[in-house]
Amino acid sequence: MSLKSKLSLSAVVATALALVPAMALAQEGAASNKFDSNSWLAVAAGFAIGIAALGGTMGQGRAAAAALEGISRNPGAAARIQTPMILGLALIESLVLLSWVIAFFLQNKIG
Repeated sequence: MSLKSKLSLSAVVATALALVPAMALAQEGAASNKFDSNSWLAVAAGFAIGIAALGGTMGQGRAAAAALEGISRNPGAAARIQTPMILGLALIESLVLLSWVIAFFLQNKIG
């Protein structure tokens, strides 16, 4: 996949993700009820978890690949590379869990 197609795909995804929460928080019209905005909040929560999981797994994969490449080039530095890698993986995973908590709070707001 070329860089141009990756950028255009990411622009489409970013635009869609920017519009979904805006629709969830839009002003209610005459024919609107609370279930309309609640359904968009549920969609936004689902997108948040999906995008966070995708980004987290991509970040963890790149971090592990870079650490393994560094260890393969210099096996003597394995202990010094492994500790920051594990710390970085934990921080990446904490962001994914934070998005899960935010989505959970959005679901509680619906009820």
